[in-house]
Amino acid sequence: MKVPFVHGPGDLRLDEIDAPVAGPDDVVVRIARAGICGSDIGYVAMGGVAGPSDRPVPLGHELAGTIAQVGEAVEGFAVGQRVIVNPTTNLIGNGGPEGGFAEHLLVRGVADQAGALLPIPDHVAFEDAALVEPLAVGAHAANRSGAGKGDRVAVFGAGPIGLATIINLKRNGVDHIVSIDLSAFRRERALVLGADAVIDPRAEDVADALKRLHGTAQSWFGEMAATSRYIEASGAPVIGDILAMAAPGAGLCVVSVQKKPVQIDFQQLLARELTITTACAYGDEFAQMLDLVGSGAVDVGPMVSHRFQGGDFLAAFAIASDPERAAKVLVEYS
Repeated sequence: MKVPFVHGPGDLRLDEIDAPVAGPDDVVVRIARAGICGSDIGYVAMGGVAGPSDRPVPLGHELAGTIAQVGEAVEGFAVGQRVIVNPTTNLIGNGGPEGGFAEHLLVRGVADQAGALLPIPDHVAFEDAALVEPLAVGAHAANRSGAGKGDRVAVFGAGPIGLATIINLKRNGVDHIVSIDLSAFRRERALVLGADAVIDPRAEDVADALKRLHGTAQSWFGEMAATSRYIEASGAPVIGDILAMAAPGAGLCVVSVQKKPVQIDFQQLLARELTITTACAYGDEFAQMLDLVGSGAVDVGPMVSHRFQGGDFLAAFAIASDPERAAKVLVEYS
């Protein structure tokens, strides 16, 4: 079977590998849907998870499928059962030896790792189940930001993680959410998924727009936007700009991968008592998002913009790499 591997910066290839066989503690999942993540795009750009690697790096960690093989020591799972894969257990598609953009995926050590696989409710489609992983990242970012009732939040970036964060901020009772993105396509999706307003940073100054949308706060530093929480989900070099516009007492949560080191003026943080938090992956949110999708309380369908067959993976990746045209791109395996 052909599986995408990163061989160096900008070097993505489809390599032929053997289909996996489950050991006593393992499970093999026949993949039905796999989502392309912004981190996949970043890994290709950098040549690996944290820069060029000494070996090819497989991709794919947003996964739903059906169990094809079960090791003799594994309990609680059966062939034919539909599951989602928690990729954090084996760093699947994140530097580990396996990646999920494949017809079959080996999930190692399921016998000893509770939560490596979660059963998909019968009424939940594979497409929705494959969105659980990015939804969990967004839920973790929303939770780590501390935003809730009474807060006015600005989310930078309306890619899949930004959209997932908006969904969860709305669930957490945030009063007003503004989405900031260069792409009109993505701004429209943000409004559908819960944003109250959007800003095109090419059309107006973001700080001035936030003053208009969130009101102003008077401080020693003059009139500033009364935005109480900022979330950086774009990966663009905007952290310095956010800190410069943030009013005293505001908080910033960074959930994006920053491709270059970021300089921070700690005098600004000190004088205005700003708080910086980061959010990486998820904990209990993974199972919680499966419950959310199963409940039908939120229509997550608008997160998906494109669908491709597995044989067209390179075309799918090219579309996913274009923020002007894509949100979540799903790859389907028969």
